[in-house]
Amino acid sequence: MMSLPPKPAEIAREVLTIEGEALLAMREALSESFDRVIELLLDVRGRVIVSGMGKSGHIAHKIAATMASTGTPAQMVHPGEASHGDLGMITAQDAVILISNSGETRELADMIAHTRRFSIPLIAITKKAESTLGQQADHVLELPDAPEACGIGMAPTTSTTCTLALGDALAVALMTQRGFERENFLDFHPGGTLGAQLLKVGSVMHKGDALPIVHEHSSMGETLIEMTAKGFGVAAVVERGILTGVITDGDLRRNLDGLMERKAGEIATRHPRSTRPDILLTEALGVMNANKISALFVVDAEGRLQGLVHIHDALRAGVA
Repeated sequence: MMSLPPKPAEIAREVLTIEGEALLAMREALSESFDRVIELLLDVRGRVIVSGMGKSGHIAHKIAATMASTGTPAQMVHPGEASHGDLGMITAQDAVILISNSGETRELADMIAHTRRFSIPLIAITKKAESTLGQQADHVLELPDAPEACGIGMAPTTSTTCTLALGDALAVALMTQRGFERENFLDFHPGGTLGAQLLKVGSVMHKGDALPIVHEHSSMGETLIEMTAKGFGVAAVVERGILTGVITDGDLRRNLDGLMERKAGEIATRHPRSTRPDILLTEALGVMNANKISALFVVDAEGRLQGLVHIHDALRAGVA
């Protein structure tokens, strides 16, 4: 009687086990050559060129993209195109990372020769340090001698997963050594969700004539006109440029009795919640949500009014 094939989930668990064990083996085997590679790449005045053929080429694209977005100028050069003119993209100011599981990928021969001819640093990512690529390279980052996770043991699976993880390790080590921070990340990710999450209050706040501003002795008639004209449902009470209080729709309702005979300073909420221009918009949104308010005035370190950020600004920016 024929046995039933394994369930898809069982196959998946086996794949993840094989690849997970290979990653752990690579972690344990990581040598000082990794530190030397990082030192070399930190000193590169040009770009880090990453290349590979087939599936290794796809991984090379990702490694180059991750490096480029985290402070290390990098690009992928296809080995086939390199042999037909794109070797000119690789200069003596660069360093080259070549990926080949076997270390014998024929299509890499011209790139290897180019790096040797012009004394361009060459880093090999390969399972076989004794291969042609490994012997020609200045540094070798060795992949674990682990089986591929596919049923026939041939399709690049474990090897590409390990290469991808090793590329991430290189990129993260480089960005840490460079002191690459969230602010730098925003410079390279101005669009999409990542850019929105890293936007600062100062980049979206309303300022200047758009701000609803009154003074301590402003009449409530003037205050109501200012609040209506600016459309934020709040007004800042300001003296000598300093934010001294805030008037909200709630303050108006709580003081309806004799409201028009009073001054702005008499009904303002003192010590209002505020934010700073250099605070992330996501953090300001968190303050608004936690306190069930729709707007925050923005002040500098001395309490001088700089602007106003509204919850709608967060919505428009894609944060909320």
